[in-house]
Amino acid sequence: MTQADKAKASGRRKAVAVARPDCATVFQKIAQDCVASIKAHHGSACAGDAEAVHLIRVAITRLRATVSFFAPIAADAEWLRLKQEIAWLNVSLGAARDSDVMVEYARRRRYRAWAGRVIGADLDRRRTQDHRRLVRCLRSARARRLIDALAVWTRQGPWLARWEAAARRGDAEPLQAYCGRELNRWRERLIRKGKDLASLNTARRHHLRIRAKRFRYMLEALTDIVAMRSRAELRHMHRAAKRLQRTLGDLRDLRRFARLSPSADKRAKRPPGYRRQREKLGNAAAGAWRDLKQAGAC
Repeated sequence: MTQADKAKASGRRKAVAVARPDCATVFQKIAQDCVASIKAHHGSACAGDAEAVHLIRVAITRLRATVSFFAPIAADAEWLRLKQEIAWLNVSLGAARDSDVMVEYARRRRYRAWAGRVIGADLDRRRTQDHRRLVRCLRSARARRLIDALAVWTRQGPWLARWEAAARRGDAEPLQAYCGRELNRWRERLIRKGKDLASLNTARRHHLRIRAKRFRYMLEALTDIVAMRSRAELRHMHRAAKRLQRTLGDLRDLRRFARLSPSADKRAKRPPGYRRQREKLGNAAAGAWRDLKQAGAC
């Protein structure tokens, strides 16, 4: 076969892949988009841009959600190593992001006077320290190696050869069937884990929030790629999952903000309207969970 014939054959294979994407193709596209986002916001995060820090965290969470969703395909020994490095990077990213959120809370009109009286300037100093630590981390050779390794792994990691071998044997599951089953399983797990939402402790509520976030991200990534059920049903599930994630996140942030006070008096350390806002967020989370439960299975 001549080079021209090989090029034509390769082009036909790519055209078929675009027309009928499989699990590996979709996983690779989503994962590469996540790595591209990390790279795109790296410089701004090093310059202290709070939004860039947030977007890198979002990209990392999307990547981890995608690998978890496509685990039978994507989870390999190289990913386990990369996952440990991501956890290392996430420590500094999480601390900087949490500091940004707490500063944002302290600047709200409702809490400004309370924060100035109870917390003082400690919050700004802590934020500066967390961002400096993050910048050192992001500029390190270890972080650069991690980002490069993620790019290589998403492009040609061991998972790809394993998938291609399964496809040659005819063992590869069709994309639509796989995604429909997994999205339904993730939704059912969310419903099960959130059944006693009002009585969940802090750790279990945090895990529920992470599950809701990952479910939301996978719905966002797959809705325009895979024809499962009607767009309206998927949007309904997405809205419920997003509300559940955000209200649980707001509840976590509110509790953390209240704990910033050094006062031993429980009432003195609570910000204005704390109890009412906590109840409001708890009710909103319960409502989002009920909406997710009522949404049709994929």
